Amino acid sequence: MAAIGDDGYLTGLVGAGIGPSLSPALHEREAAELGLRCLYRRLDLDRIGPPATAVGELLRAARLTGFTGLNITHPAKQLVLGHLDELSPDAAALGAVNTVVFTADGAVGHNTDWSGFARSFGRGLPDVPVDRVVLLGAGGAGAAVAHGLLTLGTGSLHVLDLDEARAAELAAALRGRFGPDRASSGGFDPAAALTGADGLVHATPVGMAAHPGLPVPADVLHPGLWVADVVYRPLETELVRTARARGCRVLDGGGMAVFQAADAFRLFTGREPDPERMLRHFETLVTEPGGPRVHAAR
Repeated sequence: MAAIGDDGYLTGLVGAGIGPSLSPALHEREAAELGLRCLYRRLDLDRIGPPATAVGELLRAARLTGFTGLNITHPAKQLVLGHLDELSPDAAALGAVNTVVFTADGAVGHNTDWSGFARSFGRGLPDVPVDRVVLLGAGGAGAAVAHGLLTLGTGSLHVLDLDEARAAELAAALRGRFGPDRASSGGFDPAAALTGADGLVHATPVGMAAHPGLPVPADVLHPGLWVADVVYRPLETELVRTARARGCRVLDGGGMAVFQAADAFRLFTGREPDPERMLRHFETLVTEPGGPRVHAAR
């Protein structure tokens, strides 16, 4: 599986607008700490040309050129499914893949987003109520977050997406796995959905460097609501900044980024990473001059 000698790994990230990604630095530094060599490359669809629908061609090319595996991000986490030889149970259940490992038998898809979010949430918002939670975004990241929330014990999850059919499909899949009363969807009215909710989790590209903005009206954010964002570049998104200013407890996307990377690193290398060390490295990266600062949940 290694492509740079017996102790080396060639890995990368496929997605659109991934120039600000910290994945290369996280993976390469942790490999060095473990005495391994790792080259981690960005395959940015916005720069190299092919559309997201060509992700299968990119996978084939990467395997032929000796890649150990690839991380997959927006907008290809679901598009990649039809180009894999095998899915892990989590990836199959979620219908989304963020990590592909090349083996002698083919390309195997995994999902480390859900476990990364769950670990980050448990660490950053350990004592918040989760009886009723609203999820904004029913794509690949949303599916992973939904799985993580319900695994952690969320009583009822309401899924919102501009594509209402996609939201309904995700909610139905969640009911099938977790029970008939655990997930719902319907309409796209954040203000109505958040009435009486304990928290909001945001899992769309809005707020990313290439997609700036606020995904919900500011006036729906109030001190009785906690808010978690999966976007981490910038770390302090407009949603995180606005929610904090309006008195919400907040969780930025940094922890999820690190914990999912640690789980992917383990899949790529077969070696056990040190997530706390990776968190310290992440904090160094985002506090470098010109970079966003880390904000823990308060």
